Amino acid sequence: VQLQASGGGLVQPGGSLRLSCVASGFTWDYYSIGWFRQAPGKEREFVATISWNGGGTHYTESVKGRFIISRDNAKDTVYLQMNNLKPEDTAVYYCAAARSASGSSQVGQYQYWGQGTLVTVSS
Repeated sequence: VQLQASGGGLVQPGGSLRLSCVASGFTWDYYSIGWFRQAPGKEREFVATISWNGGGTHYTESVKGRFIISRDNAKDTVYLQMNNLKPEDTAVYYCAAARSASGSSQVGQYQYWGQGTLVTVSS
């Protein structure tokens, strides 16, 4: 079982990035997917989640209206489109899979985790 997150990098405030999370080794369709992030010295926090069929999404308040989570089950891939990035968005971003139809904001509900991709928002 593997989740591979990619797409991070250095971007100026106000810029955009698209993160990707590709899964292998398990039946992707039965899992909801979440994105979490962890800044230096802080706990891992919930960012967004999407249900198994893409019909339901949920975001933490600080990213609503700026981030969009989506999935392409034919490609076993989930995306996180991040727009109008702010310095406080700087963190390592992780994708995770939970064996449930709907997503969760709780770290403990996820069985599989990717390795993380670093997003740095700075001028």
